[in-house]
This record gives sequence, C-alpha cells and structure tokens, in this order.
Amino acid sequence: MTLATAVIYSDDSLWPRVLAVLSMRENKRHGSETLERYLDSTLESADSAEELALSAAERAGFGDEDLMKIGMAVRESMVNAVVHGNRYSEHKKVRFSVAHNTERFTVRIADEGEGFDFENLPDPLAPENLLRTSGRGIFLIRSFMDEFQIRHSETGGTEVTLIKYMVSK
Repeated sequence: MTLATAVIYSDDSLWPRVLAVLSMRENKRHGSETLERYLDSTLESADSAEELALSAAERAGFGDEDLMKIGMAVRESMVNAVVHGNRYSEHKKVRFSVAHNTERFTVRIADEGEGFDFENLPDPLAPENLLRTSGRGIFLIRSFMDEFQIRHSETGGTEVTLIKYMVSK
C-alpha cells in the first residue's frame, strides 16, 4: 500500500525560490536586462538587493565564485547606504538598480544621506586600523568587482556603481 500526502507550500516556503532559481538557470545569457527598485532603509533591504542582484547575475551567466563576489559587494554597499547614508531613516529610500548586457553587469546603489568624504578614507590595512570592527567595506567592494565608482549624487547622498565584466579582466 502506498500513502500519498498532499504537500502545501506556504508563502514563506523556500520551494518557490528554488523553482525561480532553476528557471533562471535555464534562461542564462538571454540578452540584456535592467531593473530598478526603491528600497526601505532597513537591513532587510540588503537581503532583497542581494537576492535581486544574484538572480540577475545568475541569469547573465556568472559562475559560483563571481556570484559570491557580487553578492558580498552588493550586500556591503547596501548596508553602507542604509546604516551610514540614510541612518535607518524610515523617510529615506535607497535607489537600487541592476543591469546587464553581453559585456558587463552593473549595480547602482544610491542613498539619500548627507554624503561623506570618500577622498580621505582611512586605509583598512594600516596597523592602527587592523583591529577596528568597521571600515573595510569599500576595500572589499573594490577587490570583488572589476570597477568601483563612488560619487555625490544630485540629491545630496552618495551613489556607488559596481561593475563586473562578463569576462573578468
């Protein structure tokens, strides 16, 4: 005798995400894609941005090592925007966009904060900074991506651009 039990997936189930990832793997390298979101100034938004970026990067055809690098760079950039830029303000948003074509994968993250002096960042590898609990984010982002750009945005915040070439330099 065989017993069969109906499986019910809740909204919180991982199964819909697994199906989405499997579907994305089948659709790799299908031209260009662009998406943009305005995210709340919460750490949960860093999760959302990382998930969106990784989904797009996988569809673009990146392998596991590059996916790990992209995910960490996006997460660090989002945490910087939420924590240091917008200071968790419920009245401020983080603009997140991801785009890819056959040549490169680009992520832009812009906060609505006061900005900061990125020309004079302390060296995270200097002996006096080695034991600090923060201050390595931009260093890591630069090492994980092929290009990293940072600028003051027109709205007064900071915008970063992360670029990974489809065939890394």
